Amino acid sequence: MTFLTIGHRGVMGVEPENTLRSYLRAERSGMDVIALDLRLSKDGALVALHDPDVDRTTDGSGAVADLTLAELRGLDAGQGEHVPVLDEVLDAVRAPLQVSVRDRAAVGVLAELLLRRDLTARVEVASPDAALLAETARLVPGVRTTLWAESPGGDVIARALDAGATTLALDVRRLTLEAVEQAHAAGLRVIGGEVNTLDLLRLARSLGLDGAVTDFPEIRSTGRFTA
Repeated sequence: MTFLTIGHRGVMGVEPENTLRSYLRAERSGMDVIALDLRLSKDGALVALHDPDVDRTTDGSGAVADLTLAELRGLDAGQGEHVPVLDEVLDAVRAPLQVSVRDRAAVGVLAELLLRRDLTARVEVASPDAALLAETARLVPGVRTTLWAESPGGDVIARALDAGATTLALDVRRLTLEAVEQAHAAGLRVIGGEVNTLDLLRLARSLGLDGAVTDFPEIRSTGRFTA
């Protein structure tokens, strides 16, 4: 079975997160999938930023939703990189993408882009919000979705299935073999994050996970030889 390595915001352990520089490094490192985060600018552009504000990852300040695309593009996102829009990422790398969305307002814009560019085979949508994933699946038939969850307990498998998700993503340190087996029995893939050490990579493989999210390119090369 293929074990996927998913580059977290590119390879944010060595490059500025959610920048083209980071995504390109992830692709050169052989990551199977590149994970990035999307926010909606004041004027409705899908930009690659994780936080609801720009303070931590750029030289600017303020909420993403209060800044126009032009204002966001004027910020330094690290090492001279600017804040990219999703279209720009799609054109810069060829790797499959996992785009994380938390803002309901962004779903319609993302759905329009996925349909216009026929991206259901290349782009997977992830979110901790099961209702948001269900809405995405309604707007974009055939889209693959991933539910991020804090804990494998409770009704997390049922929530993923009800949302139409194909994958469940959880903190690798909170996963158990029983939880992974239950998810697999329900037809779900399971990925763990963030796998940034050899010990966590061994844990991910021993749990029978389908993949791991990592900040570091070395995990990709090491993972090929770790059982």
